[in-house]
Amino acid sequence: MYRRILIAIDGSELSLRGLEHGLSLAAHLDAKVDLVTVSEPWAGGIADAQGWSVGYESGPEYRAEREQAANAILQPALDRAAEMEVEAEPVHVLDQFAADGILQTIEARHNDLVVMTSHGRRGLTRVLLGSQSAEVVTRSPVPVLVVR
Repeated sequence: MYRRILIAIDGSELSLRGLEHGLSLAAHLDAKVDLVTVSEPWAGGIADAQGWSVGYESGPEYRAEREQAANAILQPALDRAAEMEVEAEPVHVLDQFAADGILQTIEARHNDLVVMTSHGRRGLTRVLLGSQSAEVVTRSPVPVLVVR
C-alpha cells in the first residue's frame, strides 16, 4: 500500500512517538522511510547602508551549526530505524518553515504517506500560533497520519 513514508521529526519527545509509530508501520509494510527535520529560517540579521542583509546567517559557521543540530536529531532516528530493520534516509531542509519543508520533500522524494505529530494546540493558542501539522494536512497531495 505505502512504499515510501516521510516521517517528520524535530527531536521533541512527542516527535519520537511519531517516529516509533511511523517506523513500526514501515516495518510492517516493508516500506522505505525518509526521516525529515526542518531548520526554520534564522530571524536575525540587520541591513547595512546599501540594504544588504548581514548577520549570523551570512557567516560560514551558520550552515555548519544548523547541519550539526539536524544531525543530532536525525542520527538517533536513523539508528532506531536500523534496529527495526527499516531502510531510512535522512533529509535536512534548511531555512524553510516546517510545513513548507515537509511539502517540498514529499514532492522531491515521491512519498506516498506522511507521519507527523500534532502539538495538540486548541482554541486561541492554535489560532495565534498556527499549526504546521494543520498546514501539511491541508496542503499535502498524499495522506497524512497525525500522531498525538
